[in-house]
Amino acid sequence: MISSSKLKSVDFYRKIPRDLTEASLSGAGLSIVAALSMMFLFGMELNNYLSVSTSTSVIVDKSSDGDFLRIDFNISFPSLSCEFASVDVSDVLGTNRLNITKTVRKFSIDSNLRPTGTEFHSGTVANAVKHDDEVDGESVEGSLSLTTQNFDKYVHQFPITVVNFYAPWCSWCQRLKPSWEKADKVIKERHDPEIDGRILVAKVDCTQEGDLCRRHHIQGYPSIRIFRKGNDVRSEHGHEHESYYGDRDTESLVKMMESLVTSLPTESQKPALEDKSNAANNTKRPAPSTGGCRVEGHVRVKKVPGNLIISARSDAHSFDASQMNMSHVINHLSFGRKITARTMTDVKILIPHIGSSSDRLKGRSFINTHDLEGNITIEHYIQIVKTEVTTRTGYRLVEEYEYTAHSNVAHSVDIPVAKFRLEFSPMQVSITENQKSFSHFITNVCAIIGGVFTVAGILDSVLHNTINILKKKIELGKNF
Repeated sequence: MISSSKLKSVDFYRKIPRDLTEASLSGAGLSIVAALSMMFLFGMELNNYLSVSTSTSVIVDKSSDGDFLRIDFNISFPSLSCEFASVDVSDVLGTNRLNITKTVRKFSIDSNLRPTGTEFHSGTVANAVKHDDEVDGESVEGSLSLTTQNFDKYVHQFPITVVNFYAPWCSWCQRLKPSWEKADKVIKERHDPEIDGRILVAKVDCTQEGDLCRRHHIQGYPSIRIFRKGNDVRSEHGHEHESYYGDRDTESLVKMMESLVTSLPTESQKPALEDKSNAANNTKRPAPSTGGCRVEGHVRVKKVPGNLIISARSDAHSFDASQMNMSHVINHLSFGRKITARTMTDVKILIPHIGSSSDRLKGRSFINTHDLEGNITIEHYIQIVKTEVTTRTGYRLVEEYEYTAHSNVAHSVDIPVAKFRLEFSPMQVSITENQKSFSHFITNVCAIIGGVFTVAGILDSVLHNTINILKKKIELGKNF
């Protein structure tokens, strides 16, 4: 058995009797400074241990959201009517989806981007608009031609005014012309404007009456509008009226006009009654009250190079490319799943710079000025990179997509569009929270305490010896 005396011989910390030690003011001062230094350095080390550090790496994209990506958008077009606004998606693999409506909403807006009503509903679009099989090249010009000077006069005079806004160069207008003139002839025989006075069939040449057509927000030809006396009081946004989207053969046109007349009393002096039967008739619905449109919603696209295109589209109308203006303001454009505000706040505490480029185009305006002339397509080249944030426990905190955008205007030989060219990076940025070792923290704390204690001891020894030497010199000087 080891004796206590032998065990004491391995003591690293041998004690000096208190009576043999000497306290000094310099030692007390250094002790206080050393203690404060220890506390300060310990606090710094503790703060460093509790703080979060991250490491960033670039790896091959291993997305958990599959081969498809969601795009959320909210874009205002001050000069594109909701009547024809279309959202299309295409990609290099051959996907080509036109006029997406299921996840897209449209709202009429004025030139100042202010909404002017409820959501605009396009209704069910027929596969093909029917026209007369035989086109009579010698059709008689029978319907009344309206101009800016006499338009309001006739609209206020007749309870029902059906107007064909057309352009002579338009192929659809040329196909409609014989049917329109025949329908006008039939209606005049059945309801003479001078005797019956309940309905008037007319037309407007938009190449001659450009201001009148713009006033009624005509962007596609032909556009058939139905004006009702009593509902045609002009507001700041124009006349309230309906649009006809049905077949354009003579029989269908006459049937539509007859349905309008049957809802009216025989006396032309009486105000028009509202045609309640038209409420369920999909061929007639309210025309856009303004010439602008806010398009919002989301689409899902494959994660390959492709295009998101917003344009004027119709299977039964022609457009004057020189008059199309695709100016727009991007209110919102983002990719991937939506991240809640609380989650993003927590992530920003961890990584302050994250999320700064997830909606880079927000609030940007792209306006086609008059000096650029017509046929202008506005393109945005967007490069998208995924960023993934993982906690120290391996939990995937955030998956978000950031992007860069380069925009340009270009002359187009076709109908101008707003085009978003999408380029997806095959790589992703991985940000991982680093795990800090507790043993490393304890080691540093011990190093702080031992280091400060040792340095303070050395300084105290130097200071104490210096003071003693000075005292001896002073005493020697006094003796001499």
